[in-house]
Amino acid sequence: MPVVASSGGFAPAVGPPTVLVSPFSCASEEHSSLLRRQLGADEVDLQENKIVNLRLASAHVDGLLIRPGETFSFNRAVGNCTARKGYVTGMRLQNGDAISGIGVGICQLGNLIHWLALHSDLTVVERSEHSFDPFPDKGRVLPWGTGVSIVYNYIDLVLRNDTDTTFQLSMTVGDTYLEGELRADCPQPRSYKVYAACERFFHAHGEYFRTNQLRRRVIDKVTGNQIGDELVRENCALVKYLPTGVDIVELAA
Repeated sequence: MPVVASSGGFAPAVGPPTVLVSPFSCASEEHSSLLRRQLGADEVDLQENKIVNLRLASAHVDGLLIRPGETFSFNRAVGNCTARKGYVTGMRLQNGDAISGIGVGICQLGNLIHWLALHSDLTVVERSEHSFDPFPDKGRVLPWGTGVSIVYNYIDLVLRNDTDTTFQLSMTVGDTYLEGELRADCPQPRSYKVYAACERFFHAHGEYFRTNQLRRRVIDKVTGNQIGDELVRENCALVKYLPTGVDIVELAA
């Protein structure tokens, strides 16, 4: 996948200075994702290592172009996250439980890219969510069900550009947040508001399940009017905690 090359050159020392404007100055969407969360004391080091992995993985994505007709593959862009490449033991979810593994924790980068894509005209071709809901919603910023699962050479996040616009991904790992932005080479006619609907919890066979619809409102940027409401996907996951403060539907055995 091609990356953006830096623009070189200086204006002649005659007349007013020349301002070089990036062709990707039109922001489609931007978002910041918290790097450290309140987890167990034993998981502090794994969170710090996750940040190391995110810095390495983000460098492969920052500046990436998705031109008209092109496809973005997370696995192809980032590659296999091995110790030989500098990746360290991080934290990931397996069957809803936090465990350690080399090069893991980069799903947070995939989550951010997916969230940015949902606010654009890019088409999500392939996306696999986590089949477990591991934590309650305390402090949740994004709607439940927007996350993705990434396993190299097996489970991928794939986006396709079916538009006439060239998009550019921008990723930065700061001290507190993983910051992402999706830019475009021209103004976009629509904006999107992603939200969750039909949230439900079910209890069956001694286990709890959660379902919802992930939807997005389509807004005409010129008029500010809503011109559509699209179903993105329906989610269903096994809940790994005891739901409290919510209505629970009891299903017959």
